Amino acid sequence: MPSRVCVIGLDCAPPELVFGRFRADLPNLDRLMRRGVYGPLESTTPPITVPAWMSMMTGKDPGTLGVYGFRNRKDHSYDGLAFANSRMVREETVWDVLARHGRQSILLGIPLTYPPRPINGLMVCDFLAPDTSVEYTYPPELAAEIRQAVGDYVIDVRNFRTNDKDRLLADIYEMTEKRFRLARHLLTTKPWDFFAMVEMGTDRIHHGFWRYFDAQHPLYEPGNPYENAIRDYYIAVDRHVGEIVSLLPSDTLLLVVSDHGAKRMDGGICFNDWLIQEGYLALKEQPAGPTKFSPDLVDWTRTRAWGDGGYYGRLFLNVEGREPQGIVPPEQVEGLKAEIIAKVEALGDEHGESIGTKVFRPEQIYRACRNVSPDLIVYFGDLNWRSVGTVGNASIWTHENDTGPDDANHAQFGIFIASTVGEHGAGSERQGMSILDVAPTILSGFGIEIPEGMGRSAIPVAPDSDSVYTAEEEAEIARRLEDLGYL
Repeated sequence: MPSRVCVIGLDCAPPELVFGRFRADLPNLDRLMRRGVYGPLESTTPPITVPAWMSMMTGKDPGTLGVYGFRNRKDHSYDGLAFANSRMVREETVWDVLARHGRQSILLGIPLTYPPRPINGLMVCDFLAPDTSVEYTYPPELAAEIRQAVGDYVIDVRNFRTNDKDRLLADIYEMTEKRFRLARHLLTTKPWDFFAMVEMGTDRIHHGFWRYFDAQHPLYEPGNPYENAIRDYYIAVDRHVGEIVSLLPSDTLLLVVSDHGAKRMDGGICFNDWLIQEGYLALKEQPAGPTKFSPDLVDWTRTRAWGDGGYYGRLFLNVEGREPQGIVPPEQVEGLKAEIIAKVEALGDEHGESIGTKVFRPEQIYRACRNVSPDLIVYFGDLNWRSVGTVGNASIWTHENDTGPDDANHAQFGIFIASTVGEHGAGSERQGMSILDVAPTILSGFGIEIPEGMGRSAIPVAPDSDSVYTAEEEAEIARRLEDLGYL
């Protein structure tokens, strides 16, 4: 039985890159795959950083958490929105369970942990903290030690939707280097049984540089100066992972996971403009140009539905007796949903070609729908297109992002790698794993009974056999590690 469990989270890391295109350049992750288990990890619906990481750490879906994205309706008013924060999480986390068993945890950058809450251990909050001038650690005095250990700690890259790519690259590398340096400091100077960290650089570099390396991206230009930016960054991350592995006791169960994947963004669908076109949404007057959606713009007496922008679309109905000026009779809600689903799934691109949009009913995909859930969740183009919330656009279709330059959207599958540090069994690829399986897997690593309702079931993390690498495989791995300066 492992004495400790360590989780390294790489936000947005897709299996297509880690298990495929870049694998030969990632010797440390490759070694973990060769002697453990690995495979695609299905994310939440929607596959968004918030709430996906907290779903991973609680084993509860977004509906049960009552957190559907970064912004959530706090009531059925038209303007009652609240940004997600740790106080919204009322479900038990793995570190809560571990604390009851006397186990100490160190948490570094887990999304939806800001503002900090007391735990049996240490917490450094996530990128939702405004900056390091606020209280972002538990205990609070840990912040001074962080400054001494790494200097000015970088919570997140600011303004990553930018055309200043050189500045963005430098900021991503600085953030990643300091996060992993802090991880090594905490791992080697503090007591812990459970250590979990999330690196956001993998997400930020996808959004900033996907067009430069993906030949299928509509904005790709061969021979551009950033063609290898994402690959080179993954090589640097792999080096950081190797340094963490070298510090772990041999019986540590190590998980390398991501909350979702990534894919190219082909364009955006102006959701509210489409709803206006179809007669579901009415404005008091037509804007002169693209305008941020606001409830003040809407004639609610003639509006049956409105949408929200983002990597996926959220649709809300203006229901009589539920919304302040609702006009949709409750008995017509299901029929209206079916009508909108049929129309939006049939919506193609500007050339009339199908883009494969998918629509979900929250009550059918979640165990519960707490707080105020969307009435419908929309994946435009199966997430190759984003939802644009502005109104007054010249067309339903756009290839300019309304929130700044952004090359990538999120994809439904992330990564899962599990290996006990000192084992040398034959690796195996697994299918059918879910983000809701991770919390049970962590607790099973400690031999702790999984609380009822926490996730689905633990992932078997032992390799399929006890066979070791062949001599040729060992020699090849050693050669690659030596070339990269690890040995």
